[in-house]
Amino acid sequence: MLNYKRYRRNPVIDYPEREWPNRQIEKAPVWCSVDLRDGNQALIDPMVVSEKVELFNYMVKMGFKEIEVGFPAASQIEYDFLRELIDRKLIPDDVCVQVLTQCREELVDRTFESIQGCKKAIVHIYNSTSELQRRVVFHKSKEEIKQIAIEGTRMVKERAARFDGEIILEYSPESFTGTEPEYALEVCEAVLKEWGASKDRKVIINLPSTVEMTTPNAYADLIEWEGKHFSDRDSIILSVHPHNDRGTGVAATELALLAGADRVEGTLFGNGERTGNVDILTVAYNMFSQGINPELELSHINEIIEIYERLVKMPVHPRHPYAGKLVFTAFSGSHQDAINKGVQAMKENHPDYWEVPYLPIDPADIGREYEPIVRINSQSGKGGVAFVMDTYFGYKLPKAMHKEFSNVIQAISEKQGEVSPEQIMDAFSAEYLDRKEPWHFKKIHVQDFEGERREEFDTAIEVLYTDHGADRSFKAEGNGPIDAVKRGLIQALGINIRILDYEEHALTAGSDSKAAAYIHLLNVETGDVTYGVGVSSNITRASVRAIFSAVNRLFG
Repeated sequence: MLNYKRYRRNPVIDYPEREWPNRQIEKAPVWCSVDLRDGNQALIDPMVVSEKVELFNYMVKMGFKEIEVGFPAASQIEYDFLRELIDRKLIPDDVCVQVLTQCREELVDRTFESIQGCKKAIVHIYNSTSELQRRVVFHKSKEEIKQIAIEGTRMVKERAARFDGEIILEYSPESFTGTEPEYALEVCEAVLKEWGASKDRKVIINLPSTVEMTTPNAYADLIEWEGKHFSDRDSIILSVHPHNDRGTGVAATELALLAGADRVEGTLFGNGERTGNVDILTVAYNMFSQGINPELELSHINEIIEIYERLVKMPVHPRHPYAGKLVFTAFSGSHQDAINKGVQAMKENHPDYWEVPYLPIDPADIGREYEPIVRINSQSGKGGVAFVMDTYFGYKLPKAMHKEFSNVIQAISEKQGEVSPEQIMDAFSAEYLDRKEPWHFKKIHVQDFEGERREEFDTAIEVLYTDHGADRSFKAEGNGPIDAVKRGLIQALGINIRILDYEEHALTAGSDSKAAAYIHLLNVETGDVTYGVGVSSNITRASVRAIFSAVNRLFG
């Protein structure tokens, strides 16, 4: 039995005068992406400079006006990344970069060195204020912890006075949710006083849910209480930075907005330490679903997913809100029937608002597809094309093949607009299955030497094929039929190839099922790569057809 008695409730404030439950979210907050700092430091394989530049540029494209780019004083790669952004003039005038630093003089100096030449920057300082960390980590009194924040503010203030550009101060009482509310207010007020905050020189006061410790309504109470007790609310931008330890990061954020927060720090798809940060996309799409402009460009979710998965190297869960590949797919017949009837009613009645059972938004509005109404056009991503091939025809294309084939469909859609599933299959056949020139595989004979004592290879093959219409054959040996065919083609055609990957699956169930094989092939001389696909009731023949398909694509 779980030893639940080891734990106790986190205390909450007594705040019966709360007003936030009677409010509604009316507009988008100021969004600040922390993917490049908080998100990146949580990765098993952190991004390199080129990857960070690509993600930064994409954040700008999405419409983020504030982007935390790292902790440049703590890492050379983050320092170099920021210098590249500044030196290459990659920061638009309407975008403000944010840098994080602890309240230590050498780190503050290094931070200001990193932002030289930047027109506008947010310098984000922090120190932990919670009772637990004061007691077991720092062994310092409340006054000593407050002095750290004051000294850090003073250091930034002195250097900001000599800085050519504009500096905005952000202060976070880290571990805020474990800090006594009155003490958190005292520390923040000391920072505001030291900085000289005013309506014209606002400070970002960021109150993070560094660790989610109780229900989201308690966080909202804290945010509203703090906001109402600042001596000059007009001198601050009240920011939240929720984490997701209890799985309620989105709810805590939405309730914090009701409680008066002006700004949200978070990441794409909630990437972050432990269970992650708040997922900005989910919060923004939730606003969109309520008729509120999220003030971010979110209409191409497949593109966002592709960028994220490639750079962050983590998959988006298939049930992730809005983005998961299954969230707009109904497996239940009753759901499918209700959705189809709802879509038909939309077409017949032309209502002012979207109303379809089980679909809170039209998937097409964010670039997604739903099985009975999948649409592929010039705006579609590679995931949509792969979804059609799987759903309609049973081909489960390897992930690395998605982009290659989607480029083919993209070219068609740019000429004619929407592409039907049948046209997609026709293009697939022409590009892969029917690629039989100049070399066309006809027959293979395989001899297996399993159990025999041989010095090198255990499989011998003889392949019959045509070369520009003329009958040819070759013999070869290898570690299995695929390896032997590859070796034979190298010898017979004078090409230098390497098989990078191989996948296969049954197209249908049953004893008469056909198999689909996929070969990822490299031209060693040029570095060009492509896929080939073969289909047969015999898996060996399917594999050989896939090899010939790829060779024809590379050399034909």
